[in-house]
Amino acid sequence: MRHRRGWALKDCSFRLPAGRICGLVGPNGAGKTTLLSIAARVLEPTQGTLGLFGAAPGPVDPGRTAFLAQERPLFRRFTVAETLRLGRELNPGWDQRAAEDIVRAGDVSFDAKISTLSGGQRTRVALALALGKRPDLLLLDEPMSDLDPVARKELMGTVLADAAERGTTVLMSTHVLAELENLCDYLVVLSGGSVRLAGDVDELLSVHTMVTGATEGEGLPASLAHHSLVESRISGRQFTALIRPEGPVAGPGETDSPSLEELLLAYLRSPDAPPLITPTAQVQDQAYTTRTVAA
Repeated sequence: MRHRRGWALKDCSFRLPAGRICGLVGPNGAGKTTLLSIAARVLEPTQGTLGLFGAAPGPVDPGRTAFLAQERPLFRRFTVAETLRLGRELNPGWDQRAAEDIVRAGDVSFDAKISTLSGGQRTRVALALALGKRPDLLLLDEPMSDLDPVARKELMGTVLADAAERGTTVLMSTHVLAELENLCDYLVVLSGGSVRLAGDVDELLSVHTMVTGATEGEGLPASLAHHSLVESRISGRQFTALIRPEGPVAGPGETDSPSLEELLLAYLRSPDAPPLITPTAQVQDQAYTTRTVAA
């Protein structure tokens, strides 16, 4: 996707297997909202193609996809009940009970107008609209940014339970890195409009190693030179390095597995680090032979 000021997305190719809960992470301006808008067919890409549900690029049943945008676009003069009725009238597969349960859990009055609701209450109603569609693909752009921790945990539990029950694929952008470890089993990291990291969370963690120890002179030990370096940080005579090992890690220093937050922060702080797209996240040359979401 190209805008007047330059490319918002470029070289942004990945594959998301069906039924996964995927965290979409990146700094402000990385292209996350643009990518979600293209996946929701709100925007058309300048170049390239996007295929959904294992089909070649082309028209897709809009009822199979739900998109909760960052702005929570709702009709402010509608009541909550009228908003849910709108969802029911526009979506053949609408689940009224599921939508109402999400609203009731937040003690939101069905007679209240959208304009009178708090930011968190509007988020709850917007999420009720999205989940009430019973979509196969749920796209969430910073869905819980205006919720308190208790409400955020409760609503994310609702999303995860619904996804597990129905096999829904979820692609969710977020800045709350600490929550991803308990929410997502798949990951896509964007930086500068390109994919820097993509794949199964467990696989991504398993191919990285955190090394800590004493520096040699003013730099890293020579024994780390033949490994792919993602990030290194030196404090006094101590270093910490995140690497993708090319064989056994020998030499001085202690090794450990990184946490997901450590992995993400290292890639976000190091835009020149070599990208990594695992086999499950790589787009196949033959068009979408399995039920996947790809961009």
